[in-house]
Amino acid sequence: MTSPQFADRVLGDGVGQDGDNDAIDSADELEMIRVAIIEDDPATIDLLRSAIEPAENIEIAAVARNFMTGVKLIAAGGYDVLLCDLGLPDGSGIALIRESATRYPAADVIVITIFADQAKVLDSIKAGARGYLLKDEQFADCVEGIREIRRGGSPISPIIARQLLLQIHPASRAASMPLKEGLSPRELEILNLLARGFSNVEIGELISISKLTVGTHVKNIYRKLEVNSRSEAVFEASSRGIMNAH
Repeated sequence: MTSPQFADRVLGDGVGQDGDNDAIDSADELEMIRVAIIEDDPATIDLLRSAIEPAENIEIAAVARNFMTGVKLIAAGGYDVLLCDLGLPDGSGIALIRESATRYPAADVIVITIFADQAKVLDSIKAGARGYLLKDEQFADCVEGIREIRRGGSPISPIIARQLLLQIHPASRAASMPLKEGLSPRELEILNLLARGFSNVEIGELISISKLTVGTHVKNIYRKLEVNSRSEAVFEASSRGIMNAH
């Protein structure tokens, strides 16, 4: 087993020793799909493991927990699908996506992130990502997403697909439709903290209110923005110019 900062499971079959880093041919759907993960949040890694490890013909080949070890993971190769976070503490996930796409064009990249703002979506796709899943969705869906992308599809969260459509038809942006009820200063404060990835408990500690009060504010934010998740809320607010997505 390698250092816990780099990988939880050794890249298999001598990859990195014989120089053959090419991704496997996806024509045979029964062939094992090797997945690599670059993600700094331990809880997210655990959720991905619990979803992927029981799946038939999918295995986790390696896990990296920051940008620098992600660089080493990509250099070692030996994966067919890379699940990559954008918000790494020491570097840009987009740079890692670009490096993977350049080195191994036959391997697929799926972005896993809390970010839903348009610039990051487009930059990720331009860098070579072929799928985009948000962290506040059910990670059980990532297994089908992995299989879909190896079949030539592009698993994309609905809110991401909407952003791409807005890029094509900018006149239809939500910004042209004012909110029926505006966000209060406190709701804006909480929304910005949500966009930065803080939990309700953490937000309560930061602004000295209870987590139940935070939850009430979050429900009001969702209602006013007419959304159902944190990612949708950040996207809607950003699209309307209410806040800058982080």
